[in-house]
This record gives sequence, C-alpha cells and structure tokens, in this order.
Amino acid sequence: MIEDWDTFLIPYKQAVDELKIKLRGMRKQFQQENTHTPIEFVTGRVKPVDSIIEKMQRRQINEKLLEADMQDIAGLRIMCQFVEDIYQVVDLIHQRADLEVVEERDYITNVKPSGYRSYHIVIAYPVQTVHGEKKILAEIQVRTLSMNFWATIEHSLNYKYQGAFPEEINERLKRAAEAAFMLDQEMSAIREEIQEAQQLFSYGKGQQVVDDNIEGNHVTDGDQSDTEPHDQE
Repeated sequence: MIEDWDTFLIPYKQAVDELKIKLRGMRKQFQQENTHTPIEFVTGRVKPVDSIIEKMQRRQINEKLLEADMQDIAGLRIMCQFVEDIYQVVDLIHQRADLEVVEERDYITNVKPSGYRSYHIVIAYPVQTVHGEKKILAEIQVRTLSMNFWATIEHSLNYKYQGAFPEEINERLKRAAEAAFMLDQEMSAIREEIQEAQQLFSYGKGQQVVDDNIEGNHVTDGDQSDTEPHDQE
C-alpha cells in the first residue's frame, strides 16, 4: 500500500484548491457583468484515505493504477439554480483551455434507477509541482440545489443501509427524487420571472448581504460540510 498518503494527496489538494478559485471566478465574472450566473456556489474536497482504500478494495483497483482508475479522488461540486444552468456550466467547462474533459455522464437525461440526478464530468487538470507538471483526474458534479438535497439524504441513508435499502425506503426515495425534479421543472417554467426579480434585487444592498452569506456559509468554508460525491462509475 501507499505508505505516505499525505505526500500522495498533495497534488490532488492543489488541484481542488485551484479549481475552486477558477470556478468561483467564473461566478464573479457573471456578477460583475450584471447577468444571471449559472453557478450558485462551488465546493470541493479530496477523498479521505479510508474512503480511497475502501473503494480500492471494493472495485479491486490495483495500487499502481490508482491515479488512472479512481477518477474522483479530487472532487468538486457546482450547484445551480436551474436545470438549464447545468448545461450552460457544462458548456463553459468544455470551453476552458486550462483543463481537458475526458469523460462525462449525464444522469439528468439518463436518470439512475434510484432516482439520482446529476451531471458528472471527469477532467484532466495539470498541476504545477516542484517536480514538474502532473495531470490530475478530478470529478466535477453539476446539479441543482434540489438534486443536491436529495443526493445528500440518499448518501446519508446509504451509510446506514450500505446500499441495501428496505423496499419502503427505496420507493420513498424514488418518489422524493421525482418530487425534487418536479420542483426544478416548475422553477424552470418561471425562470425568466425569477431572474428578472433577482436582477432587480442585485441593484440594492440586499444582494451584497446574500453574497456575503453565501461566501461565508458555502463558498469560503464549504469544504467543511462537503459530502462524498456519489459513486456512479
């Protein structure tokens, strides 16, 4: 096994830190242009060592192939207000020259049997180290706030039941996932009105208060409350 995990994970931590800054910078640019930002907030984390080892054992990943076979050691999550925002964010990521999209999975159009919805993008991101450039695989999950609420609850229950949900819980989760998506659809139906209201609000001092709260509760300190991204490989 890898003996010095701290050293092994240094470039992954660097990748997460740099990507958070860049993705949040995209949000700031939209705000400065007084246009709707498709990014509500961004969080990120490096997978804990015990989770890496557990996944290696569960998926029989050879240690020598760990960097190539485990795509979510570095994980980021982008939260959006609307489903339409998700695909705008995906397009923006594709346009970036500082990273390469190597794989993507659309679990919104192709919803999982459990009801899980999200858009997963695996990227190769070059990290500059003292030993030269090192490309790191990172997974970016893009989802709405309601999708994230459902996924967080499902993830918590998964720890209790280890994936073997009782039938009643399983059915309730599926119904909850559909209800969450219906909420997204309803919000999309009045998206223009919502964005117009938010645009008007942004001219006042209230928006600065909201931004400050977001920065404090989610963006700046969001790492502390990040949950493990959903395994869907």
